Amino acid sequence: MKITVDVDCTPEEARTFLGLPDVKPMQEALLKQIQDQMAANLHAMEPETMLKVWLPAGVQGMEQLQKMFWSQFSSGSRPKESKP
Repeated sequence: MKITVDVDCTPEEARTFLGLPDVKPMQEALLKQIQDQMAANLHAMEPETMLKVWLPAGVQGMEQLQKMFWSQFSSGSRPKESKP
């Protein structure tokens, strides 16, 4: 035998019925705090500095990769000395 029960209620009603705490005020306070911190940090930084902070490995890694390729190309084009 199989019994199915469908309950039509809002998440707030289900939380109240199950005795769970309402975390909405805490979430709103934390999101407001995070938003304020992000806004303060964005206003304090210049665009060039932000890119260096956000993409340090990407940009510098590409520059290092380019330097390595150029050094390999330049050393590969030189004629090798023959041993007597």
